[in-house]
Amino acid sequence: MCSLKYCSLRAIFLLMLCRSIQIPEAEGKGEILPPTIQKIIKGYNKYLRPFFDNGPVSVGMSLDIASIDTISEINMDYTATIFLRQRWTDERLCFDGNKSLSLDGRLVEMLWVPDTFIVDSKKSFLHDVTVDNRLIRIYPNGTVLYALRITTTVACSMDLTKYPMDKQTCTLQLESWGYNINDVMFYWTRGNDSVRGLDTLRLAQYTVEDHFTSVSEANYETGRYPKLVFHFKLKRNILYFILETYVPSILLVVLSWVSFWISQSSVPARICIGVTTVLTMTTLMMGARTSLPNANCFVKAIDVYLGICFSFIFGALLEYAVAHFCTLHRFSSKELPKDEDEEAEEERDGVLAAVANSCSASENKNKINSNKNSKTSISGKRERSKHHGCSSPMSVMKRLFCIFDCFHVKNPYHIDNYARFSFPLSFIIINVFYWVYYLYL
Repeated sequence: MCSLKYCSLRAIFLLMLCRSIQIPEAEGKGEILPPTIQKIIKGYNKYLRPFFDNGPVSVGMSLDIASIDTISEINMDYTATIFLRQRWTDERLCFDGNKSLSLDGRLVEMLWVPDTFIVDSKKSFLHDVTVDNRLIRIYPNGTVLYALRITTTVACSMDLTKYPMDKQTCTLQLESWGYNINDVMFYWTRGNDSVRGLDTLRLAQYTVEDHFTSVSEANYETGRYPKLVFHFKLKRNILYFILETYVPSILLVVLSWVSFWISQSSVPARICIGVTTVLTMTTLMMGARTSLPNANCFVKAIDVYLGICFSFIFGALLEYAVAHFCTLHRFSSKELPKDEDEEAEEERDGVLAAVANSCSASENKNKINSNKNSKTSISGKRERSKHHGCSSPMSVMKRLFCIFDCFHVKNPYHIDNYARFSFPLSFIIINVFYWVYYLYL
């Protein structure tokens, strides 16, 4: 029995060994290239670019934007999935026939390809499900089409001073890493039509307003390199922010005005409305800043508006404090005897009378001096100028007393009446200036 088991195990082991030996043979047969490709690859050096001694090789580019996944204001970048297609002519890959050859993407390791890279890319990767998403196609005249599916995160410098009514311009730049303009030249295959997919693209917060392409050169210490730039302009959709931030802020400001119609004797009610609106507005301001970069260099439009709303809400709370103080001061002044009020008025009249007497005395003195010195016209002019100037202190004092009377509140209950009109009117005027400036200027 033991020998039988040993023989069966030995037979299984030999069978597995034979199969393991046959697999490389089968794979070796599968790796034999067709005669056409063998003829093309024979003597091909992938380390030398096409037209090595006959000028630069021209590489045409085209893009398909599959999606723009995220646009981050905090990191100032965007993540996009693109189909990058490159075309160039390699005279060493010419063959007889009238049909192109579509090869497996893994054969690209046997050919020369441009060393294109994405400028300002933070991270990128080539999709590999279920295989590497690469395409290689060779035409009879030696033209090579090389396509890739790439997801990349690219930096985009943003100006957020008009956020959320802002417009941003982002770019996607393609350069050659090692070949300068003497070796490789880049161009867009169809001009502005070389980039497709943005017309049907739908973004969460943005709308693509415009896009165009350009050709330039990158100057570095090591030389001048070809560069292609794709520009696209984004306009932010403001409806979300109106519903999320602006409308609640306006409602909080209007809610703070309710206290103007509540009696001044209802201290708890008015204090509760004022403190509640201030705290709610503070929470709203903190929530609006969570999705934005903490940069002091940006005074954003939404920050300005929230600051205006907070000022009006806080002003409504201070208005009640002033009205309540004036009310208490009025009650205390009623308890004072009338003699004190009369004494205050007499004291004010005395000040004005003293100023008037000093002016009249100086006037008489100027007249005497002018009679004695009538021979000299210059001194007479100076004395007359003094005579005209002595009435100015009295007029200034009268104006100051008038100003002080304006600030004197005879009836504190009128403060709420003034606030009911002045607060909404000033808020409407400031809103008009705000929206005109940030939307049209």
